[in-house]
Amino acid sequence: MGNRHLARAVAMRSLYAWDFNGRNDGDLEGIMKHNVEEFAPKLKDDEFVKKITQGVLKKRDVIDPIIEKCAPEWPLDQITIVDRNVLRLGIFELMFGEYEEVPPKVAINEAIELAKAFGGESSGKFVNGVLGTVYREMGEPMKDDGKVAEDNEDKEGGSKSGGEQAQQNQKDKEIKKEEKETSKEPKKEKDEDSTQK
Repeated sequence: MGNRHLARAVAMRSLYAWDFNGRNDGDLEGIMKHNVEEFAPKLKDDEFVKKITQGVLKKRDVIDPIIEKCAPEWPLDQITIVDRNVLRLGIFELMFGEYEEVPPKVAINEAIELAKAFGGESSGKFVNGVLGTVYREMGEPMKDDGKVAEDNEDKEGGSKSGGEQAQQNQKDKEIKKEEKETSKEPKKEKDEDSTQK
């Protein structure tokens, strides 16, 4: 098991315990420390575990409504604790992660693997469906393996995070929609002019 995969498993276990025990944010640090010692004693660097678990908590107000939107048949409290926290991790990595470290498809695949390992029989399919919807809503960043990564370079030379890219994709969609509407309007006027003659 790779270090990142192991770190994600520890993060999922930590979020599970945090969620199961009442979601007290102050408990998460101790839960993470215990889980690293218990399940990943040979993990050389636990920074990735901290980054994604704390990131999920910080962005929970953004992530949870996305889960509800992309899984409308399942109220958040009715999704199993494992699936709910695997989705939180996956969405965090999709929207707020660095694509150079973890491309979107890798984030989705890792979440599916966690769901299969820790969840129920249909967890993998459920997580795949929800994260696939989120990915499509984001505009499928890096779909063409690297093409979007080059396009994502900002003026300072850095790359955009998943959330920044999602916002850019949404702006691009709105611009295209406006362009379509604008290009249709003159045609309507011409049509109206020709019918009036």
